[in-house]
Amino acid sequence: MFSFTKSLTIAAGVAGAFAFGASNVNADTTNSSQNVPTDYVVKSGDTLNKISQEFNLSVAQIATNNNISNVDVILVGQHLAFAQKAAVAAVAPQAQQPAPAVQQPTAPVVNNVTVQVQQPVAAPAPQAQVASSSALDSLISRESSGNVNATNGQYYGIGQLSPQARAMYGGNSADYNDQLNAMKSYINARYGSAENAWAHSQANGWY
Repeated sequence: MFSFTKSLTIAAGVAGAFAFGASNVNADTTNSSQNVPTDYVVKSGDTLNKISQEFNLSVAQIATNNNISNVDVILVGQHLAFAQKAAVAAVAPQAQQPAPAVQQPTAPVVNNVTVQVQQPVAAPAPQAQVASSSALDSLISRESSGNVNATNGQYYGIGQLSPQARAMYGGNSADYNDQLNAMKSYINARYGSAENAWAHSQANGWY
C-alpha cells in the first residue's frame, strides 16, 4: 500500500544526499594558488636559479625587478621583491603620449640682419653612485673573472683569498656561493663594505 509519509522521508533523504555531494565537490575543486612572498630574504645557499624554480619565476624577471646586474651574484640578507613587481609587469603598459614639441624661439631681425640666438646648454646629468653589488662584481671581475678554480700562487677562487682568510671565512670548495660568502665575510671584516674594498683595490692593485 502506498505510504505518503514514507515517500516524503525518501524525498528528504535524496535531497540531503544531493546537498552533501554538492558541498564536497566545491571543497575538492577549490584552487589553491602557490604562496609567493612579496618580500623574500636571500639565505645562505640561495641562487637566482634556485629561487626562480621555487616560485616559478624566470631568473631574468627577478633580476630586472630587483636591478641585479650580475645574475650569478646575490647577497645573503638581500631583499627580493619579485612577486609584486612581476604581477605589475604582466599588465600591458599604457601607450605613452608623445612629448609636446618645444617651440623654438624666432630669431629677431635688426636692420634687416637676422640675429642668431644662442641656445642654452643643458647641465650634465649627475652620475649615479656605485652600488655595493657593482663594487663586489668589479672586485670579482678583477681578481678572477668569476672563475671558481682561479689560482695565483697560494690565492684561490673568485675572491683570490689567501689560505689564512679561507681558514677563517671558508671558501675552500669550488662552490660559487661558498666562495662568494667567504669573500663577503672577509670584506666586511677588513673593509666594512664592498665600496671600501674596491677603492683600496683601485688605489693599490689588491684588497
